[in-house]
Amino acid sequence: MPRSDSLMIVLSSGRQGGGLESLLSLVWMLACVLVIIVLAYLFTKYVAGRGIGKLGLSGGSDRFKVLSRLSLGRDQSVALVKAGEKYLLLGVAPSGVSLLKEMTREEAEALYAPSSDQPAPPSFGEALRTVLKQKKPR
Repeated sequence: MPRSDSLMIVLSSGRQGGGLESLLSLVWMLACVLVIIVLAYLFTKYVAGRGIGKLGLSGGSDRFKVLSRLSLGRDQSVALVKAGEKYLLLGVAPSGVSLLKEMTREEAEALYAPSSDQPAPPSFGEALRTVLKQKKPR
């Protein structure tokens, strides 16, 4: 009979540890999700800071810079490039790059300047807050 009592003690102590273990597991999972969200936010800030998410698509310099790019298909795009004082509209395809048109400064600015009637896209943080506010509790 002493043997069954010791078995009951082992089983009851295992149940108590299981609750604490599952709570710690939940806290660890929430911490991991939070770290992933923070890293995604910092990465988007880094990408936006490099100009990829804004008007300028590449670093470049003031003398040579990709101002805007529009994807037309899988491997095809049109790029507006500033080269010195010239503005070039280039077609980019796997077969090569071709000059579509040389543009004046006014024409180029009309293409890549943001329109005043459209609001700027929200930042990652603003978009995340909006989605979390819209989320309804179960």
